[in-house]
Amino acid sequence: MEKKTEAEMPKTVNSLEALQAKIASMKEAQKIFASYTQEQVDKIFFAAAMAANKERIPLAKLAVAETGMGIVEDKVIKNHYAAEYTYNAYKRVKTCGVVEEDKSFGIKKIAEPVGIVGAVIPTTNPTSTAIFKCLICLKTRNAILISPHPRAKRSTIEAARIILEAAVKAGAPEGIIGWVEEPTIELSNELMRSVDVILATGGPGMVKAAYSSGKPAIGVGPGNTPVIMDSTCDIPTAVYSVIHSKTFDNGMICASEQSVTAIADIYDNVKKEFIKRGCHVLSSEELDKVRKIILTDAGTVNPKIVGQPASVIAEMAGVTVEKNTKILIGEVSSVDVSEPFAHEKLSPVLALYKAEDFDTALDMADQLVKDGGYGHTAALYIHPSQTEKMEKHADRMKACRILINTPSAQGGIGDLYNFKLAPSLTLGCGSYGGNSVSENVGVKHLLNTKTIAERRENMLWFRVPEKVYFKKGCLPVALDELKNVYGKKKAFLVTDTFLYKNGHTKPITDKLDEMGIPYSCFFDVTPDPTLQCAQRGLAQLKAFEPDVIIALGGGSSMDAAKIMWLMYEHPECDFEDLAMDFMDIRKRVYTFPKMGEKAMMVSIPTSSGTGSEVTPFAIITDEVTGTKWPIADYELLPNMAIIDADFMMTQPKGLTSASGIDALTHALEAYASIMATDYTDGVALKAVKLIFDYLPAAYEKGAADPVAREKMANASTLAGMAFANAFLGICHSMAHKLGAYHHLPHGVANALLIELVMRYNADPAPVKMGTFSQYPYPHAKERYCEIARFIGIQGKDEDEVFENFLKAIAELKEKVGIKKTIKDYGIEEKAFLETLDEMVENAFNDQCTGANPRYPLMSEMKELYLKAYYGE
Repeated sequence: MEKKTEAEMPKTVNSLEALQAKIASMKEAQKIFASYTQEQVDKIFFAAAMAANKERIPLAKLAVAETGMGIVEDKVIKNHYAAEYTYNAYKRVKTCGVVEEDKSFGIKKIAEPVGIVGAVIPTTNPTSTAIFKCLICLKTRNAILISPHPRAKRSTIEAARIILEAAVKAGAPEGIIGWVEEPTIELSNELMRSVDVILATGGPGMVKAAYSSGKPAIGVGPGNTPVIMDSTCDIPTAVYSVIHSKTFDNGMICASEQSVTAIADIYDNVKKEFIKRGCHVLSSEELDKVRKIILTDAGTVNPKIVGQPASVIAEMAGVTVEKNTKILIGEVSSVDVSEPFAHEKLSPVLALYKAEDFDTALDMADQLVKDGGYGHTAALYIHPSQTEKMEKHADRMKACRILINTPSAQGGIGDLYNFKLAPSLTLGCGSYGGNSVSENVGVKHLLNTKTIAERRENMLWFRVPEKVYFKKGCLPVALDELKNVYGKKKAFLVTDTFLYKNGHTKPITDKLDEMGIPYSCFFDVTPDPTLQCAQRGLAQLKAFEPDVIIALGGGSSMDAAKIMWLMYEHPECDFEDLAMDFMDIRKRVYTFPKMGEKAMMVSIPTSSGTGSEVTPFAIITDEVTGTKWPIADYELLPNMAIIDADFMMTQPKGLTSASGIDALTHALEAYASIMATDYTDGVALKAVKLIFDYLPAAYEKGAADPVAREKMANASTLAGMAFANAFLGICHSMAHKLGAYHHLPHGVANALLIELVMRYNADPAPVKMGTFSQYPYPHAKERYCEIARFIGIQGKDEDEVFENFLKAIAELKEKVGIKKTIKDYGIEEKAFLETLDEMVENAFNDQCTGANPRYPLMSEMKELYLKAYYGE
């Protein structure tokens, strides 16, 4: 295996030129390292961790001797922790190549190194932090270039050298770990500008410089950990946990406690416990003396007290204490920044506060975090049963590590008192502390993850009412189930005045009477039903309290019944929320409420066009505001649809024509939709054939041709099933607005637009195409030709078949009395043009637009409207 790199590695980095040469050589080393397998990397990772662990004592001695801070024995533990716990946490973690794969969803994630990591190492933890950062860089195939603190450079470099030698011996490229022997501000700035990622641990100034370097930085903020001791806490455990943490390495871990706030009723006992365990509570005079040496004139922690024993700090302040004193405790009341004890002290000096109650303690801890520990760590000692207080504490603390009944120094670094908190010596403080990371930094933060996403088609669906009964004369048999299958007790009929007065409800009420099911009937539904109409019906509905609703009529009656059903089941719903548009009905923001808890819905159509008896759609208009609420969700599907042609025999010619062409448009648009499936295609094709075969006879002969009437009833329901699942397109988007603005029957509006829209969609190179994973490229013309051939239309090629199909549609429309243009229906040109732009925008925003095979521009829709008005 090649270990040498092409670039010459400088022996000592003590100048800008030497640093640049070092970085160049390390880039070459990292390129080689980036090609290593997981097996090779894990071997190097193991060897490096073992080497660091073996040298934990010499490194600890060297760090204390060089910096004059901390405790050798505790630094031994830090070094041991950095090697052992880092290795244990990541030994089985995949960091090379494919690290995650889901073949069913076509997702693969590949881990790549970030390159060269610039590591800034603090004087407080010079060897343990170096060990930790070197190990996570080796595990992730990154090079690491270390900038040590000038007062700790020998110990930091020695730790890095030990790991480098072991890594190279295990197969790593030469120079994969580097360092700056003579660190200066100039060299540190150049390092940060030149590496790929900065991993910064240190003071606020250095972290700020890292974030200002122009390179991605993972930095940490200062800690000012406040502790609250609740009245319910175990006082001996709480007090000694703080002592155990605060005295560890003389308080130099950034997560260590800086203050304790005890609730008033336990304050004296807490204080006594600290004294009993070897801490010294400062007198008023002593307190003032210690205050003077905690901070520098600039308001930062005095470096002379950092990592020093309590007795040494007391001596500096002119205070006499026992040599083995664990912590100097200052009883203070102010949490303002003007109080030196309210700051981070990085030494065995602790503030002790008294709070009258838990809420006051929270206020004090909140301020202490703001004083200088935003995002870092907060701690609470409390009885485990006090979950409400724990939640309150977590909510108030702007800290990324909230520790419960845990020594914060050891607890914050992870994996010692909670085994799901990642072990780390770089603790992110999130946006609270101006950091990019809010968790304990680990290997995942030093990886680039490539996500390979293969094209996949999402699960599709075909949803219709649970029961669809059809055949001329089937009504009594189908309704029989209300009593004998469902055990229904009370029925509520919804219909319009014409159907009610002309006896169309009688076959239903006769059957209900026969079954002994009492009923009430609301027969005030108007065309284009209004919210106010539905509310009147709802009042009657609520007073009667039925367990089955029966809708009889065309689309208006069914829409009104669905809305009444919805308001009956869920009076709390807001129509603005219910009507929220969606791109994919399965992913809509608003979750539609569960229907059918109070009543089931039965739909019985009396016209053969809307298909509403099998669709999840309803439209309601607020006549006060003029707002139309289009509601769409499969919860609105009726539970039972009864298609009995006996109810359709007497449809007038105009209704037969308009509803027949509406059904044809449903089938055509569903078949061409970007959401069409094999399941919707079959019913759409059959619907088109039935309409071409039977609409002229149904129009001309009416009740005299019961077969044609029944076939058209079937065609309407089949087309409804198709568009209930594949949805529609811009013919319906534009027809909705044309009808609303100029009071044309919906079916007629569709008829005036359908061939224009088909020709528009048939363009093989549209400006834009609809977006759905299963729709690969524009092929609407081919789809239209499939329909044409299914109904017997032929031609020498696709173009001729398509043109013949358009001609056949025009001839069918002519046979059933459809005029050729919008203008022919008496719509004045001035009125049409005045509303045109508004119609276009609203049609573009219509829910149907999204499923159209050609995604429209508004200018294109305007052109279509003009062609439909004047004729091509």
